[in-house]
Amino acid sequence: MAGSTPQDVEQYLQQSHDRIFENNRKWAAQKREQDPGYFVSLSAGQSPNYLWIGCSDSRIPAEQITGLEPGETFVHRNIANLVVNTDLNVMSVINYAVRHLGVKHIIVCGHYGCGGVKAAMTPKDLGILNPWLRNIRDVYRLHEDELDAIADEEKRYNRLVELNVVEQCRNVIKTAAVQQSYKKNQYPIVHGWVFGFNDGLLTDLKIDFKEMLGKVQKIYNLADE
Repeated sequence: MAGSTPQDVEQYLQQSHDRIFENNRKWAAQKREQDPGYFVSLSAGQSPNYLWIGCSDSRIPAEQITGLEPGETFVHRNIANLVVNTDLNVMSVINYAVRHLGVKHIIVCGHYGCGGVKAAMTPKDLGILNPWLRNIRDVYRLHEDELDAIADEEKRYNRLVELNVVEQCRNVIKTAAVQQSYKKNQYPIVHGWVFGFNDGLLTDLKIDFKEMLGKVQKIYNLADE
């Protein structure tokens, strides 16, 4: 807010804070008007069908772009929608969603124009982001020949976004919770999607879950409890 006085900044911060509560009151009133028992049902518990692992980018609200309501999707978000086996946050989310909520689908959703993926393509020291972005750089290393063969930088960037989603789906499938639940229940199924800002549409990368599971279990078989 260049050129603003301290009073201007203070006023803006208060107004942007208050706007959230005003919106919340309108939303709650609208829900009660549409369904007087809405919040009674909502407070009874959750049984979502979907676990959404997406990017922290503020432009991709999972429920809004999928048309789902509160209670239908269990959501985890981080920079570049990574599933890292040493990240206790995402591992705990997957475990809870699968073992306790019984989700039927796990969606890893990336997006074209991802700043995290673009940063990983930048040959620069990014400080504390380095160990996180290295996971994306490892994806590039795994698919180096394919990516280097793409002359157009934007197309190469978009392809890395897709390949990153595929690799994160593979990381989800490596978990014991997913393998054991699938062996017992035939779910969850893991999907890889990409969101496009240019048209607002989701693209299904059509992950072959059974084939990927079979290949993963040659080395990472944790299906037996």
